[in-house]
Amino acid sequence: MLKVLANKSFSNGNVYALKTEDGYPLEVTDTFLPYYTKDAIGRKQNGLDNNELGSRKERWMIGVSCMSGCPVRCKFCATGQLKRYRNLTAEEIVEQVEFIISKNKDYSPLNSQEFKINYTRMGEPFLNIEEVKKAISIINEKYPNTHHYISTIGVKGSDFSFIKDNITLQISLHSFDDDRRNDLIPFVNKLTIRELGQIRTQSNLKTTINLTLVDEADFDMCKLKEYFNKDFFFVKLSPINVNEVSEKNHMGKGIITGINLV
Repeated sequence: MLKVLANKSFSNGNVYALKTEDGYPLEVTDTFLPYYTKDAIGRKQNGLDNNELGSRKERWMIGVSCMSGCPVRCKFCATGQLKRYRNLTAEEIVEQVEFIISKNKDYSPLNSQEFKINYTRMGEPFLNIEEVKKAISIINEKYPNTHHYISTIGVKGSDFSFIKDNITLQISLHSFDDDRRNDLIPFVNKLTIRELGQIRTQSNLKTTINLTLVDEADFDMCKLKEYFNKDFFFVKLSPINVNEVSEKNHMGKGIITGINLV
């Protein structure tokens, strides 16, 4: 049974700090947006047209943790503050989804134009992939309209064959220079940038390249064109969510402020 440690509300959702029965912390988010924001590629941007934020009947997104803590230790991620980590079970992942649904009894995932689970909070999904796949299966059984969105650094030896249909992959890239990327993501057993560009999935959507850019030098249009075929990938530029870890590592606010661009 997950227990609530703290929560924070904002204009289009909430974020909760929860604790597992054995005392491990995790984070889950509950957000919504207008449905038109789903077409970021066609619109060539991911901003809002006006102040209307939509509702959970349009795009309802739940961000779940697949681990408590994380051994990857990205230099701008607050999860790096935690001294210990463990994999969550499939049941604990699903429980996060059910927790958010229980907080919104006026809405049903089955009636949302898009119901999306983002595996983007604490942890690296491919270091706990069997439990993540079990959780996807359980969620699909209850909510067959679910879109699953899995974010990874690209752990070596990962099997991407299950990324198909309603499951989409996101790659955390953050720099087009391998040495620089190794500094930002100090996890040894990961694919090179060239190897990441060879990933192919059978998802209904292209694979996302996520770039949280600390410095302008981290972006390289020539390498983007060389490594990542536009028929299979699209780019999302993300701001740094400033926290104690990012400040300790002198990350600043990054070069993207407040909006994701395509």
